[in-house]
Amino acid sequence: MEIGQKVKVVRLRDRVSAPIVKRLGQVGIIQGYKMTDSSGVGIVVKFEDNFATWFFEDELKAQQ
Repeated sequence: MEIGQKVKVVRLRDRVSAPIVKRLGQVGIIQGYKMTDSSGVGIVVKFEDNFATWFFEDELKAQQ
């Protein structure tokens, strides 16, 4: 997955807050990457309403 690519949130791995649960099924644009505490890489996604948060790669699906 690359910066600028459109992605859809297809699942949530962990229990998260209500504002993030609302993003399930929404499409956003990859803005960058974030190191997670388990030495993995998270993907920062920004949505149309300018809300941005990070997801694990397996929570996202690339869109055309």
